[in-house]
Amino acid sequence: MKRVDIIASGDVQKVGFRDVVQKIGRDLGLSGTVENREPYDVRIVAEGEEDGLKEFIEALKIKRGPIHVRELEVSWSEATGEFPYFKILRGDWQEELGERFDVAVGLLYRSIEIGEENLALGRENLAVSKENLAIGKKMLEKQDTMIERQDETIGEIRGMRSDFQDHMEKRFTKIEGEIAEIKAAIAEIKGNG
Repeated sequence: MKRVDIIASGDVQKVGFRDVVQKIGRDLGLSGTVENREPYDVRIVAEGEEDGLKEFIEALKIKRGPIHVRELEVSWSEATGEFPYFKILRGDWQEELGERFDVAVGLLYRSIEIGEENLALGRENLAVSKENLAIGKKMLEKQDTMIERQDETIGEIRGMRSDFQDHMEKRFTKIEGEIAEIKAAIAEIKGNG
């Protein structure tokens, strides 16, 4: 079992960092404490297996939201076994209440930022939808034009078929007449002969 004594500097006070440290420590099965340190840093003491402590140190390098850890000063030593679990050492209630309000304001600010990002994405999606709608309308117009042309072509084909049918009926009638004349001529030749 090993022990690490860590001083975290950066934006680590009044941003909910201690709560995050406690959760990470508990999730990794470590024991220890986390507390604010004057004027701006946070002190963390953790005990556990060396691999777990190394993972813990890496997890503390947070640069997300209002938390921005610039530096971790780490000292290693042998574990003392003095911590039954991982806990936050808090200051007086007014300081803690002020910090909770600061965290709430930070979260509210972040939710406003996210809302503005979502609004911007919504506007972009609306613009893309309008473009897609315009493209769809053009495609429908082209499709309507193609259908009109298809209807015209079908009309032309029907007209040609009707004209062809009329022409063929006239030709057959003429051919039938000519055949009748030929039969009459042959019958006349047979009757004279």
